[in-house]
Amino acid sequence: MSNLDITIDGAAAEAPYEQVRAQLEGLIARGALAEGDRLPTVRALAGDLGLAVNTVARAYKELEAEGLVTTRRRAGTVVAGGGHATDVALHRSAAAYAASVARSGLSDSAAIDLVRAALREARA
Repeated sequence: MSNLDITIDGAAAEAPYEQVRAQLEGLIARGALAEGDRLPTVRALAGDLGLAVNTVARAYKELEAEGLVTTRRRAGTVVAGGGHATDVALHRSAAAYAASVARSGLSDSAAIDLVRAALREARA
């Protein structure tokens, strides 16, 4: 898969490797990259993005540590299977939501009520 929609903002506060990691994680979480999908080689993605090979390698290494991808010598880097990748992605989403709640001043009970309402809508 070489048509990944990943962009690097040189003016962003986030390091380029973190931008790559976060965008790949988002593609996995949204299902745009599914279990077994092969990621571009480190060299190919680095070339496409104009980054150093080590920058992309670090992003891949962090995704692997999170259980979102696996790397094998002959198979390359592929999206991992199983619930662990989903758990990691959901945890990050929950953490982002919790941070938004904390910044907004919303009470814990009101925030949980919003989640419950969203779950009811999603299951309907």
